[in-house]
Amino acid sequence: KYSESLKKNKDFNIYNRKGTSYANKYLVMYVLENGTGQNRLGISVSKKVGNSIVRHRLTGIESAESYRLQEERFRCGLDIIVIARIGAK
Repeated sequence: KYSESLKKNKDFNIYNRKGTSYANKYLVMYVLENGTGQNRLGISVSKKVGNSIVRHRLTGIESAESYRLQEERFRCGLDIIVIARIGAK
C-alpha cells in the first residue's frame, strides 16, 4: 500500500552512515526520513546467515511479510533498512 523497495547498493550505504539504528539479537534496523509521502523498505541478508534457501526465507517470509502486516503502524516518509544477523536463522 504505502511502500516501495530499496534495491540499489548506494541506497544501503547511505543509511549505514546517516540513519538512526535499532538492534536486537536477530536484526539491525536503520531508519531515515526520505522527504516523500511513502516508505521505502530495504532488506539485506548476508551469506554468513545461511544458504540461499535460508536467506530467501528470511527476506521474503519473515522480514517483508512482517513489515507488510504492520505497515499501517509506521508513519509515512521513512526509509527503513533491515539487516539480518546470523542468529536470525
